[in-house]
Amino acid sequence: MFEIKKICCIGAGYVGGPTCSVIAQMCPNIKVTVVDVNEARINAWNSDTLPIYEPGLKEVVESCRGRNLFFSTSIDDAIREADLVFISVLSNPEFLAEGTAINDLKNPDRVLIGGDDSPEGQKAVHALCAVYEHWVPKEKILTTNTWSSELSKLAANAFLAQRISSINSISALCEATGADVEEVARAIGTDQRIGNKFLKASVGFGGSCFQKDVLNLVYLCEALNLPEVARYWQQVIDMNDYQRRRFASRIIDSLFNTVTDKKIAILGFAFKKDTGDTRESSSIYISKYLMDEGAKLHIYDPKVPKEQIILDLSHPGVSEDNQVSRLVTISKDPYEACDGAHALVICTEWDMFKELDYERIHKKMLKPAFIFDGRRVLDDLHNELQVIGFQIETIGKKVSAKRIPFASSCEIPKFSLQDPPLKKPRV
Repeated sequence: MFEIKKICCIGAGYVGGPTCSVIAQMCPNIKVTVVDVNEARINAWNSDTLPIYEPGLKEVVESCRGRNLFFSTSIDDAIREADLVFISVLSNPEFLAEGTAINDLKNPDRVLIGGDDSPEGQKAVHALCAVYEHWVPKEKILTTNTWSSELSKLAANAFLAQRISSINSISALCEATGADVEEVARAIGTDQRIGNKFLKASVGFGGSCFQKDVLNLVYLCEALNLPEVARYWQQVIDMNDYQRRRFASRIIDSLFNTVTDKKIAILGFAFKKDTGDTRESSSIYISKYLMDEGAKLHIYDPKVPKEQIILDLSHPGVSEDNQVSRLVTISKDPYEACDGAHALVICTEWDMFKELDYERIHKKMLKPAFIFDGRRVLDDLHNELQVIGFQIETIGKKVSAKRIPFASSCEIPKFSLQDPPLKKPRV
């Protein structure tokens, strides 16, 4: 059987970098070269400050970089040398979750490899299987035809996104009835037919994969004349958009139907904890909706650089003219962000937000001081926070028995980063 000695991976991003770093560590006899046209990104991979944050990644890279792991901009040379080129030879979809990617790679639920039924295709499939067999049990390596492999990737993310949108739809019902969505999720999650994974209500899912893969599924269904199926999966995205708009409306309504010129602290900008990735982050959408109402945002995230936050919020579909420079300040710590704020909004479930000195924060905030917990990270602190004096609003639960009354009047329009920018955003 043909033995792979040299691998080239095109693309040094959130998938290519971690995946090939783990392959290099687990297969010390294989030379792995990751190439990219972005010279600054390659330089970062070759430095002490990697271009992405992922727990455990730095240790993996440093254990084999310079020995059998290389990062380069010499794309043509790497391709010519390689026995296998990731991206163009066959289908090997990844099933990584940012924040746990290294463990996902070292201990995968399955590895999926798809290829043509031709002799050349099957040769490539078997050769790649041999690479993974260095550390993955054979029974966890699945081989399929190319279409099955690609659709499995889309379907897996669509099913996960569907579960999040499903529990988020129930969170709206819980708020209207007095139920607690966490209790509902726990009750239905004990049913073995359902399970308890991905039943965490929140301000909405983000990241590069879920929305993209669901929309790819919608596109395929429309192209193949399956409109009913396309509409079914489109509802997963529509519910996610609704959850974000609903949360932003709740912030505005609670602050007496206006946030114009009010300081609001946004805690967390990454789409989830343990990553610096902001792609399709709900924080972008919440920030956009609040900026459109004239709110002054003070944003803090422990892993997202200031430049990335400004870049995301300066997207033509998010803001226009000098909106960001007028309304957005990037804070160096959560206490600075909350100083003098009318409200703090938790958009990312960073563990550190559970451990903040909320008595100190409350003293420096304007009164009444509001907490809007979009990730349910403060559930165990509700009584303590209310004693301090906070008005608490969270997803899928009524917290404050004596809520300050307000009349809901805010209607936020739909918005997508994939849409062309509006000429005149709502102000």
